[in-house]
Amino acid sequence: MSVAPEVPLASIAIHQPSRVLAWLAHRPVATLGLLFLLLWTPGVLSLPPLDRDESRFAESSRQMLASGDFVDIRFGHVPRYKKPIGIYWLQAATTAIAGAGNRSHIWTYRLPSLLGGILAVLLTYWCTSAFASAGEAWLAAALLGLSLLLTAEATIATTDAVQLACMLGTIGTMLRAYLAGRGRGVAPSLGLALAGWASLAAGILVKGPVVPAVAVVTILALVIWDREWRWLSLLRPLWGVPVAIALVAPWAVAILLTSHGQFYQQSFGQDFAEKLAGAQETHGAWPGYYLLLLTVSFWPAILFLAPALGIAIRKRSDPAMRFLLAWCGASWVMFELVPTKLPHYVLPLYPALAIISAAWILAPRDPAVPRWQTALAYLASAQFAVGLAALIAAMMVLPGLYGTGAPWWLAAAAGMAGLFGMGAVVAQLRRASIAAAGLALAAVLVIYPALAIGTAPRLDKLWVSQRAAELVGKSTRPDDPPPALAGYEEPSMVFYLGKDTRLTNGSGAAEVGAAQGGLAVIEDSARPAFMAHLADVDANAIKLDEVSGYNYSKGRPVHITIYRVTPTHDITEPPSE
Repeated sequence: MSVAPEVPLASIAIHQPSRVLAWLAHRPVATLGLLFLLLWTPGVLSLPPLDRDESRFAESSRQMLASGDFVDIRFGHVPRYKKPIGIYWLQAATTAIAGAGNRSHIWTYRLPSLLGGILAVLLTYWCTSAFASAGEAWLAAALLGLSLLLTAEATIATTDAVQLACMLGTIGTMLRAYLAGRGRGVAPSLGLALAGWASLAAGILVKGPVVPAVAVVTILALVIWDREWRWLSLLRPLWGVPVAIALVAPWAVAILLTSHGQFYQQSFGQDFAEKLAGAQETHGAWPGYYLLLLTVSFWPAILFLAPALGIAIRKRSDPAMRFLLAWCGASWVMFELVPTKLPHYVLPLYPALAIISAAWILAPRDPAVPRWQTALAYLASAQFAVGLAALIAAMMVLPGLYGTGAPWWLAAAAGMAGLFGMGAVVAQLRRASIAAAGLALAAVLVIYPALAIGTAPRLDKLWVSQRAAELVGKSTRPDDPPPALAGYEEPSMVFYLGKDTRLTNGSGAAEVGAAQGGLAVIEDSARPAFMAHLADVDANAIKLDEVSGYNYSKGRPVHITIYRVTPTHDITEPPSE
C-alpha cells in the first residue's frame, strides 16, 4: 500500500490564501471598491455630526448651497478662511445630488470623504502595480484601507481622505518617472504627467500646501540620496506647471478680490503660520508622537510594519524601495518638525508604509531568519495585540461609560474579533504572513462595523448637541427668533439649528432674549452671567428642559439648561398703588 506524501501544514496555509488573493487581485476595482464601500458606509450613516472640524465644513458647505456663492466661505455670519474651496465644492455637490433637496443630513456631506477614501485605495493599487505583482498591489491597497486612520477619515466630512487621493495621483506619477529614470518601466506619457499635475492642483484646492510639501520633500530626499535629478524632466514641468496654475488661479484670484486679501492673511498668515510656529489650539506633542500613535492608527497593518521596514532598509538599493523610503521618511521628518500635531496629519505617508508591508508579506521567506528580524516580528505582534486590545476595550467599555451599556451581541462580536486577532498574531509568528493578513482582515470586518453600528450610537452622553437640538426643536414656536447659545457653542449645534443661531455669552443671551424673546441654551458656566443680566434688564426666563453629558472636544462634563425668555416689553407691569 502506497502512502501519500506528507504535505506540510504551512504549505497548505500559504497556498489557499494565495489563490484567494490572486482571484481578488484580478478584479481590483470591484473587490476593493465593494469591500470599502461596505466597511465604511455604516460609519457614514450612523455617526451624528462631530465637533469640531466636521460640523464646520458641513455647515459652511450647506451655507454655500443656500447662498449660491461658490467663491466665499462662511460659517454662520463669520468668514471661514482656514482651508481652500475644494472640499466645500465637493460637499455641496454631493448634498445637492444625494440630498434630494434636504440639506440637513450629515451623511450627504460625508460622501466626498467616502469616495475619496475608495479612490485613495484604488490609486494605491495603481502606484504599487508600477513595480510589483497584482497580488502585492491589491494587498497594499487593502492594508491602507483597513488602517484605522483612513477608516476614520473616510467616514467624516473633512479634507483628509480626499487630500490623500490627490496626493496619490501626484506621487504615483512621480514614482513612474523615477523608476523610468533608473531603467525600470516606461516613462509617464504626456497625458499621465499632466494628470499628475492636475492632481497636485486639486490637492492645493482641497488643503493648500500639504500635497506640494510631500512631493517636494520626497524629491529632495531622492535627489540628495542619488545625487541625480534628471528624472524630473520626465514629469514634463514646462507643461505641467502652467496646467496646475491654470486650475488653481481662477478661484485663487476670485477669493483674493472677494475677501480683500483676508483669506490669505487668515489661512497663511495666521492658521498655517501658527501651526509652524507653535502648538496651535493646544495640539502640541513631543517628537515621536506619530511613532507611538502608529500602534493604533496603522492597525491592523502594524502587525507587519516593523519587520517590513527592516527588510526595506536592507533593500534600499532597489529603486522602488528607495522611492518608498524617501517618501515616508522625508514626510515623517517634516511632520514631526511641525509643532502642531494631530493624528491625521501623517496620513499622506501611510500608503508608502502599506506598500512596504505588503511587499514583506508576499516576499519569499529565508530559512535562516536573522535575529533582528525575529525581534522585529515580536515587536510588531506586540503592537498589534495592544491595538487589538484597545479597540475591543472601546467596543465594550465606552457604552458603559457614556451610554447604557453594551448588549450581549456586542460582547459576542468582541470575543470573535479577539479570536481572529490572536489567530493573526500566531500565524505571523509562525511565518504564515498571508494567513495572518487574512485573519487580521477578518478581525477588522468584525470590529469596525461593531464600533459604527453597536458602540457609537449608544454613546448618548457624548452626543450632547444631538440631544440638545432635539429638545430645542420640541420647544420652538413658529414665531421664535433663532435660539441663543452661551457656554456650549460647539459647531455641531450650529449644524443642527442653522446658520442664524446666535453664539454669545451669558450676558449676551440675556440681552437678546430680553429684546426679542425665544429660546436660550445656557451651559452652567454661563448661567450666573445670564441670570444676573436678566435681572438687570427686568426680563424673565422659564426653565423648559436640561441636558447633561460630556463635551469630548473640551474634555469635561457639561450641563445645559434650555430657557424660554420673555421679552421685556411683554412683561405686564403691576398697577401702581
